[in-house]
Amino acid sequence: MKPKSYRRGYPVALLIGTEENHATIWQIYSQVAKPQQTLPLTGTRRDQKASYNFHETIINTLRPTLKGGVKSIIIASPPRTNYNEELKKHITAHHSWMLSGPNRTTVSLIVGSASAPHQVATLIQKPDFKELIQENAQQETQDLREILEKRLTTTELVYFSLEEAEKIILHPLTPGKPQPEYLLLTNTYLANSHQKNRLNRLMQIAQNNHIKTRVINQESNTGERLTQLGGIVCLAKKA
Repeated sequence: MKPKSYRRGYPVALLIGTEENHATIWQIYSQVAKPQQTLPLTGTRRDQKASYNFHETIINTLRPTLKGGVKSIIIASPPRTNYNEELKKHITAHHSWMLSGPNRTTVSLIVGSASAPHQVATLIQKPDFKELIQENAQQETQDLREILEKRLTTTELVYFSLEEAEKIILHPLTPGKPQPEYLLLTNTYLANSHQKNRLNRLMQIAQNNHIKTRVINQESNTGERLTQLGGIVCLAKKA
């Protein structure tokens, strides 16, 4: 008998569980949390060089996921420690590119261990964690609204239907032609779609190809704007 399959859903955030001698990175999806990598600290936190190199390793590990469109990072550390604060200070001091511009990332802190699956399962059920996810999502959707409005002034870079999105995402494009960058849809469009398998396949392929895929709450300002445009939009960029 084949094991039951499950959908991981769409990407929501990155969770970093920081401990005294390691950090564990998790990708948080709407349906599941998946471990990405555990990074050991070589040396001790008291050694400034070792601590700097450790934090740099974490940032470099995050880069591909950030490029894929995830703009919410939650850093956790156990009670009575400040490992999450140390990482955030490193980001502020050495990686300001993450915190500014239209693609800025929201970095939040939370108390709790996040090294093992059972710890993450407990943490993501906490009201504080859910509140952070909601707050970060609100900031991200506002940023996406700004990007959407700018792209709408150049209509050849905007695709307004599932069929048009499939055409640009699923089929290789001639070099020099616009390339897909964002796939945006509302949660209502996703829930009410009569072609869920087709839509989920498109979203999965888009994510695998590092196209920034986002499901937006229809009740948000950005969601209302997407609804006016049909509920789904693919944004391209000039090659």
